[in-house]
Amino acid sequence: MKKINSIFIAALVFTTIGVTESNAQMTGKQTMESVYNAPSGDDMQGELSMTLINKQGEQRVRKLKQYIKDAGDTEKKIMFFLSPADVKGTSFMNWSYDNGKENDQWIYLPALNRTKRISSEGKNDNFMGSDFTYDDLGDRHPVEDNHTLLREETVNGHPCYVVESKPKENDYIYSGIISWIMKENMIGLKRDFYDEDGDLLKTLTIYEYDKIDGYWTILKTEMKNIQKNHRTVMEFSNVQINQGVPESKFTERSMTMGR
Repeated sequence: MKKINSIFIAALVFTTIGVTESNAQMTGKQTMESVYNAPSGDDMQGELSMTLINKQGEQRVRKLKQYIKDAGDTEKKIMFFLSPADVKGTSFMNWSYDNGKENDQWIYLPALNRTKRISSEGKNDNFMGSDFTYDDLGDRHPVEDNHTLLREETVNGHPCYVVESKPKENDYIYSGIISWIMKENMIGLKRDFYDEDGDLLKTLTIYEYDKIDGYWTILKTEMKNIQKNHRTVMEFSNVQINQGVPESKFTERSMTMGR
């Protein structure tokens, strides 16, 4: 079964991962495939807190509800903005495919009273003013990149595989991504994103994670844009797994209804 991604993903950007590999050394490709293919529950739901922090330290907090479902060869995700008033009613939906097909994404903007499909070019834009792009919220298949195991090192007491992933396409938003994958549970502890010039653009750091109903679940992460000195902190709470989220939740109609 394909793993379930949350908003934290971004190439993980926040991911629920099961342990399937031993601590034996693997290649870069095997490591990233292990992360991608690890089993998880059939569905997940929970509350998200998104905190945007600018270089002056000023904060804007947004509250969301998120639902995710493993529909066999497709992972479906939908999130609804609950507050504050200027974003309430906005919703976002992502469908990711196991065959490596490009993600399908939609956003509903209540001010325009219409659902907009996110184009390939639009996926490079930042999501609702955060440091995550729309592309980060999708699920990038390992086959789309060339992976190299650079080394093994310990981060905060956790032995990690350090893997460099280079996109096969020429026009991808990032020229490369370096991931630190913990050997003990195959969770991505840290990820560096490089821009098209090869300069460090932003860093994703995982701060809290726990095992919920047998699945490792990332609960708090931060994406920091190094070049703009802007941060987005994501916190996942009240997580419920395998509660039977219906297919009808993942439709454009559901997006417009806000639930």
